[in-house]
Amino acid sequence: SMDVANQVLRSLKKVGKTHKPTVQQAGFVVLKSPDIPSILVETAFISNPSEESRLRTPKHQQKMAEAIFRGVRGHFRKSPPPGTRWAMRTHVIENGDTLSHLATRYHISVAEIRDINGLTSDRIRTGQKIRIPGS
Repeated sequence: SMDVANQVLRSLKKVGKTHKPTVQQAGFVVLKSPDIPSILVETAFISNPSEESRLRTPKHQQKMAEAIFRGVRGHFRKSPPPGTRWAMRTHVIENGDTLSHLATRYHISVAEIRDINGLTSDRIRTGQKIRIPGS
């Protein structure tokens, strides 16, 4: 959670001044789930008239949403959860490659490679791009 929060904070700093220079921690129950990263983003204080005014504009709302999205996306690109599409890598088939060779090299089964890539046989061709699940 701290990693994703830091990515989001870095992204928000590009939109404008932040109230705190570093990620803050709190003991909210909603933030304590051990199985998924959880963050709470305070975009402004509505008790501050100028911040409230900015929050009301669609342009500023869009900027904030995009900054949060870029931070979350950046985190998961840097640290993709195993088995997700983001954890996939692409292997370009070279002369002499076989599915068996790729399975051994990447520590997965031939059946997995076939399934992920929609292959109905073991035939592959030079230059073909094969998706390989990350670990």
